Amino acid sequence: MNPSFEALARQLADVGRHCYERGWALGTSGNFSAVVRKEPLTLAITTSGVDKGLLESSHIVEIDARGRVLQGSGTPSAEATLHLAIVRARGASAVLHTHSIWSTILSDAATDGSLMIEGYEMLKGLDGVRTHEHRERLPVIENRQDWAGAVPEVERVLHENPQAHGFLIRRHGLYTWGSDLAEAKRQIEILEFLFEVMGRKRGIAWQP
Repeated sequence: MNPSFEALARQLADVGRHCYERGWALGTSGNFSAVVRKEPLTLAITTSGVDKGLLESSHIVEIDARGRVLQGSGTPSAEATLHLAIVRARGASAVLHTHSIWSTILSDAATDGSLMIEGYEMLKGLDGVRTHEHRERLPVIENRQDWAGAVPEVERVLHENPQAHGFLIRRHGLYTWGSDLAEAKRQIEILEFLFEVMGRKRGIAWQP
């Protein structure tokens, strides 16, 4: 049986505060969702403008496949259409989006439309990856304000990169997903670790 909206709201609030504490979703940045029902599709998703360090279950709303609020109060994240597109394209049950320092730096440094990660043991924490020799290619999408209008591009990128475990938005952050919220959270942790390793290895100077 799928978790209830109330249970998912509590779990999403926990994940959001965790990402804040790690420095991956400071201030009002980032947004997080989980599927409540697949038929008809509804999502529990964070509302817009909430400090993730203060995130509570009351800051989560349930939306339908068109982004309309069914339960809870507040305005859904402005990027709700991306969450819905990822759920449809990947069959995901949870989608997480962070705005970390390292994902922002590396997305800006990528010059060929993607960030390549290979040879690291931590890659084995990604869904289905069994060897450190895995080559992970994360597409980089240009940032914009109209994310509803960007859905066709996101769907195309996901279709053209079926093995990718996430994608980056330039100077913005990371999107990843999972078969459940626990898997999505693990992939955030794995990818954010790898971003910091790559950034430091490239000699990008930053002191916490």
